Amino acid sequence: MAIDKWEAVIGCEIHTQLLTRTKAFCSCENRYGGMPNTRVCPVCLGLPGALPRVSKGYVELGSVAGLALNCSIARFTKFDRKHYFYPDLAKGYQITQYDIPLCTDGFVDLPMARYPEEQRFGAEKCRTKNFAGDSCIRENGKYRRVRIERIHLEEDVGKSLHLQGAHSYIDYNRCGTPLIEIVTKPDMTSPEEAALFMETVQEILRYVKVTNGNLEEGNMRCDANINLNVWEDGTLYHTPISEIKNLNSFRSIRDACAYEAQRQLAEFQNDRQEFNPGFKVTMGWDEASGRTVVQRTKNSFVDYRFVVEPDIKPFSVSEELVARARSKVGELPEAKRTRLKKDYGLSDFDVETLTSSRDLAVWFEEAAAGTKNPKRTANIILTELLAKLNEEKKSISDVSITPAHISALVNAIDSKRISSAQGKTVFAKMLGTNKMPDEIIAEEGMEVVSDSGALEAIVDKVVGANPKAVADFKGGKTNVISWLTGQVMKESKGRAAPSAASDLVRKKLGQL
Repeated sequence: MAIDKWEAVIGCEIHTQLLTRTKAFCSCENRYGGMPNTRVCPVCLGLPGALPRVSKGYVELGSVAGLALNCSIARFTKFDRKHYFYPDLAKGYQITQYDIPLCTDGFVDLPMARYPEEQRFGAEKCRTKNFAGDSCIRENGKYRRVRIERIHLEEDVGKSLHLQGAHSYIDYNRCGTPLIEIVTKPDMTSPEEAALFMETVQEILRYVKVTNGNLEEGNMRCDANINLNVWEDGTLYHTPISEIKNLNSFRSIRDACAYEAQRQLAEFQNDRQEFNPGFKVTMGWDEASGRTVVQRTKNSFVDYRFVVEPDIKPFSVSEELVARARSKVGELPEAKRTRLKKDYGLSDFDVETLTSSRDLAVWFEEAAAGTKNPKRTANIILTELLAKLNEEKKSISDVSITPAHISALVNAIDSKRISSAQGKTVFAKMLGTNKMPDEIIAEEGMEVVSDSGALEAIVDKVVGANPKAVADFKGGKTNVISWLTGQVMKESKGRAAPSAASDLVRKKLGQL
């Protein structure tokens, strides 16, 4: 028997902590870190007699996430109990949503341009039978659509700490932290797509201020479900599904799926294991060895013994809440990139950087609105402002100057009141003092010398002081024009207009 071809089939379950002030079902502070077991109460520990209460902010932020990912929002929903027994799950069950999730039937369009050319996937990689005849490739190959089956609300569990030695410890501070779980259809066909999907979701959810999305802090993590379609002698086979748990970096998603695909292929060739709809293997990813390892097997959802949460009544989601959530979504990053390129004529690199956060994109547009030169505005923000912020490990929200400062600086350069070189000096002083550019230019006497008489006097002085350069010019060395122009700029303390200075130097030498 010979394998003709094979492909990966990948679906993701992304768990994302929400930026609510309190935990999901109690008034404990929702915050990362701190002394272990200090932000807990009878509710989040599930002690007898403690009753959970749903936070409206929790439901609203979940709705914002759903709308940002193109989902429909349920107007009636409920919570359920999912039972399993881990040391970090104090109650012995997790409050989640089973059969009536808050959000359903969404999608994310992955920007294909972010793939290296050799990793892009064409229409032949879209299993169109899953799309009811609708291709997953969009807008002439620019985007690949991944469908979202559901987004449900649930609470996070505690954190196990396995220290060197004979003991493990549990920090319950994370118990009850509000989560959403984003469950996709099995629409991805490569490890690179799975990594790009999580990267795209992280960007969108950060944009709408639903989550910090810090992978290193566990704010966002991914379970990847993967199996293979294998064609052997013209017959299609499916390998068993593996669920790789708690992947917390884009690289680990890519590497874990790549390894697991090869492991399943070898297993199929050696043991002929095939897909069973009621069976799934839970795998862990060992970063150090670069291998997936078996953690447990799951036969069905019966293992979880789902029941309706008896302490929280089913509830309605009001139209007012959905309207508030919709107003918080706004323009999403990919749409903003497309518009900025069209409206301002910026490069792909410029718009990628300027839209890396919603705050930065808004800041840029406010600055550009006060000028007629958005490209120079973008350049100053990218090369001067962001460089300084990166150096100091700050964000745009930490900067003391306003978009109006940048607008005024751009206008001063465009009107030739100061040179581009002087603009760097003005920017540095502006950042240090918060003074507007006009004030700095006046205080420092930086305005460009544009009066022809004053500039001609400086040129006469420089040419008269450098007879050797004049002799070299007469001997055919025309490069002295640039040197003499530099001397004029030095004599004028950078205030001379370079092109005007060069023209006057050339004119003066021609008269000698």
